[in-house]
Amino acid sequence: MRWSRLRLSAVALLTAAAGLLPAAPASAAPVTCEDLTVPVPVLGTAHHVHGRLCTPASASTVQVLIPGGTYNSAYWDISYSPDTRSYRQAMNRAGIATLAVDRLGTGRSSRPLSALVTASTQAHAVHQVVRAVRPRFEKVVVGGHSIGSAMAMIEAGTYHDVDGVLVTGFTHRMNLVTVVPALAGMIPAVLDPQLHRSGLDLGYLTTAPGRRYDSFHAPGPRVPDAIGFDEATKDVFAVSEAVDTITLHNVVIPFTRLIDVPVLVVVGAGDTHFCGQPLGSDCSSADALRASEAPFFSPSARLGSYVLPDYGHSINYAPNASSYHRAVTTWTATL
Repeated sequence: MRWSRLRLSAVALLTAAAGLLPAAPASAAPVTCEDLTVPVPVLGTAHHVHGRLCTPASASTVQVLIPGGTYNSAYWDISYSPDTRSYRQAMNRAGIATLAVDRLGTGRSSRPLSALVTASTQAHAVHQVVRAVRPRFEKVVVGGHSIGSAMAMIEAGTYHDVDGVLVTGFTHRMNLVTVVPALAGMIPAVLDPQLHRSGLDLGYLTTAPGRRYDSFHAPGPRVPDAIGFDEATKDVFAVSEAVDTITLHNVVIPFTRLIDVPVLVVVGAGDTHFCGQPLGSDCSSADALRASEAPFFSPSARLGSYVLPDYGHSINYAPNASSYHRAVTTWTATL
């Protein structure tokens, strides 16, 4: 009897102690990933967009994600320190499906003549992707990084087929003082040691070897393995994509005023391509960024904003990227 009483007392103590300990995290919902190939027409010629769809169990919302110039879908699923830097994994852990696409000319998507590839062409291609996945989900968010954000806004303002727009690494006040020299430093992909066998025409450009940190990450910390992954997975952009992205007042603004769903804008505080003097937006705080961007959107956009401190343009690579990922999941839940 005494042993039984002691054993029961021990169990009671352990049970009480367990109640004082932090609860173990719930197991993440299983995630199923699949490759998708979506047919898209480009000026009457047949092409396709490749994407990687990762769906947690019971996900009802999908984000269609467009990478920026010289990036492909790998930008959304960084394998170096993925618990911190993989946007895809962060969204999937929150129960949100992701479809990271390769823009036309990049990754595993078709490679049209560069002259045919504009921001509007890319937006139309993404529209075909949205149509393809819409029947599988209750809500679709289109999101982008850098010029991918311009394409996301053109898509949303033209086709009105999404429930939200995520804009990262982009504002309407491009700081041409830094952007133009960065573009001037690009080289044709066929002259790059890493991409010279791609078979792309001279209108497709990429960063010169070893230039990724200065172009996209400064003034953030230089983390060699992270920058190494960026260099190893770099891709291209077409000159014509950059041209109609730079001519913002003719291309992007008319479409952003037509967006009639919620928009969230996220930038790095140190993104000199879109923030700061003399021509960039005020990215000193989320409120300042919102005030800077609000004139370019209608009230229907219910514009939200977030500024990630201590990093430059390619914010998924930031050591503190998880804080912006949380801001996105919180915003997505409100749609």
